[in-house]
Amino acid sequence: MLKWAVGLALLASGGAAMAQHEPEAPSPPALTLERVFGSPDLAGSTPRALRLSPDGKFVTVLRNRADERERYDLWAMDTASGEWRMLVDSERVGTGAALSEEERMQRERARIGGVKGIVAYDWAPDGQNILVPLDGDLYLAALDGSVRRLTETEASELNPVISPGGGYVSFVRDQNLVVVDLATGAERQVTEGGGGMIHFGEAEFVAQEEMGRSTGYWWSPNDRLIAVQRFDESPVEVVTRSAIGAEGTRVYDQRYPKAGTDNVLVELYVMRPDGSGRVKVDLGTNPDIYLARVDWTPDGSALLVQRQNRAQTELDVLRVDPQTGASTVLFTERAGARSWVNLHDALHPMDDGSLIWWSERDGHGHLYRWSDGNWTQLTSGDWEVAYVAGIDEQRGRIYFLANKDGVLERHLYTVDIAQPNAVTRLTETGWWNSASMDQSASRIIVSRSNTGQPQQVYLADASGQRLSWIEENDVDNPEHPYHSYLPSHREKRFGTITGPGGQTLHWEMITPELEPGKRYPVFFQHYGGPGAQTVTRAWGGTLQQYLVDRGYIWFQIDNRGSANRGKEFEDAIYRAMGTVEVEDQIAGAEYLKTLDFVDPDAITTYGWSYGGYMTLKMLEEAPGTFAAGVSGAPVSKWELYDTHYTERYMGDPREVPEAYVASNTVENATRISDPLLLIHGMADDNVVLEHSTVMMARMQAAGVPFELMLYPGHTHRVGGPGVSVHLWNTILDFLDRSIADDGEE
Repeated sequence: MLKWAVGLALLASGGAAMAQHEPEAPSPPALTLERVFGSPDLAGSTPRALRLSPDGKFVTVLRNRADERERYDLWAMDTASGEWRMLVDSERVGTGAALSEEERMQRERARIGGVKGIVAYDWAPDGQNILVPLDGDLYLAALDGSVRRLTETEASELNPVISPGGGYVSFVRDQNLVVVDLATGAERQVTEGGGGMIHFGEAEFVAQEEMGRSTGYWWSPNDRLIAVQRFDESPVEVVTRSAIGAEGTRVYDQRYPKAGTDNVLVELYVMRPDGSGRVKVDLGTNPDIYLARVDWTPDGSALLVQRQNRAQTELDVLRVDPQTGASTVLFTERAGARSWVNLHDALHPMDDGSLIWWSERDGHGHLYRWSDGNWTQLTSGDWEVAYVAGIDEQRGRIYFLANKDGVLERHLYTVDIAQPNAVTRLTETGWWNSASMDQSASRIIVSRSNTGQPQQVYLADASGQRLSWIEENDVDNPEHPYHSYLPSHREKRFGTITGPGGQTLHWEMITPELEPGKRYPVFFQHYGGPGAQTVTRAWGGTLQQYLVDRGYIWFQIDNRGSANRGKEFEDAIYRAMGTVEVEDQIAGAEYLKTLDFVDPDAITTYGWSYGGYMTLKMLEEAPGTFAAGVSGAPVSKWELYDTHYTERYMGDPREVPEAYVASNTVENATRISDPLLLIHGMADDNVVLEHSTVMMARMQAAGVPFELMLYPGHTHRVGGPGVSVHLWNTILDFLDRSIADDGEE
């Protein structure tokens, strides 16, 4: 009663009473798309390529600029003093020269096509210099800030590294391997015959795109020898790809190995740094294989080569004599009847001749020790080891990332080789972590985020104790770019449903502040493809918050076939893409319709790449479930996608054509009756534009309406200054109209 009385008195007394009022706190700023994609990044500084120097004295990072979020410079922090300094200013040192097509495509494969400035670097083993590629040439940066230019050519220098002994810089130029003696400055081309269809020292398309291998040569630890891949593209089918730009079209005859067609022919050689003493490695009698990984033993006495069969059901680890090229099989990983063998980077040769290895042989990804043909399982349980961060051989301790404490979190753990399964967690709960270590595993760089805190990076000792912040990035700091938006920040909530197959499916959701009795539209995002997990306790980005500010509920769910839930959960999509994962996503939509705050007629769905494929399949399989769907850069026919990815899950289309017919989106395109927006970059060399044009033609011929937005000059990544805002305005305008139209009906 008192509050009402005071309020009425103030209103009755007019302006004089209002003048006595305490000034209201300013309203928090509203998120806009321009600010979400503007500079500085609302997530704060987002350092890339975090590394400890070989001696552990420095931490180096690529740090983006406050005024240009896509441009990165090289910075170093003294771990003793905590002092930072810029080592290489990309604008001051760089020439701004255009990248070659080869380097541009390598960046696309690495998903850094939109990054400017410095994108990679390599420490010298003595910790005194850093090799920096920039604008197509190479520079050697010293810790005092001086920079020495090593190359100045029109051709790009690809895959540059400093040799493990520090004596050489090597790179690929014009499809041959080149070595520079750092003592004399002399440059020497060490392979002959590269050009046309022949490549030395490079990774072929599927190795870069699908196998996680970005290089084609490997130095021995003592600088004595180099293992060099040679591949011949001539068997690979030519795909004429048009890179349609705003002002003109470039046509490329790209060697693209579609599923069911020939791959490159791969050979491996060992040679000295001057190219002499070349020996061919025996990779077996079957030429139709994948060269998956190459490593050296610590003393350089042998090569360890991982050879994968075409079906990806067997992975052999070969020991190779570098003097003769002779090889023997140490062991073989074999898949189950309806499965495949996943590649990994957790092979670690030990000084005592044993190997640390990752395997899913018990149904979950775990660590093993192989020694003289005997196996010891080091970790076990209903959880997954993601990767190895470091190994302290003197103490017999392995540091690894895993989800032992719950599938939504990832933590750093240790296990002693002498005490299998005695696992200790080193990071605090409530976070999604990644980590790397120095060579002796004495220091750890930990990167972490959670639902309310974007990426933080800190330096820790070997026990996990934080020593200093590398990037605290604290959103509670008033200077942080996101701080002023915190009052409207909405936290994620998590939950599970039982899916159609009986498995537990995890979901995450962000809602506006719910008003009693009000129902809200849903922005249902999905990916759904293998090898990925989307529902985690990690920072989700400010675009999600912008969508919620607009009144949408943001939602996503992980389906069968996704990663980090065990092999059986992943294997559900074997030769069945577009089935169980679609069923699980639709089950997520049906769950949403049971919630009293969800408008069941206003659930919209969005996905890109595999997610774009899923949008098409979901609209085909469940007409009327979604108010509208957005399909970005979708696969429409798996026969048009590459060998290594597609055949891993679907088999060879020459052997199982019926599986491919069932999985494509073209056969049932006429079932689509809900509003559809199709989006594609017109220079996409991964999911080529043909995937969308096939769907367009089929729907047009059948009179099926849809909307279309194409982006000239853009590849599989559509984005960048201005373009990201246009893309999302287009998407949201379409979804808003679709919901309104549905409501009118």
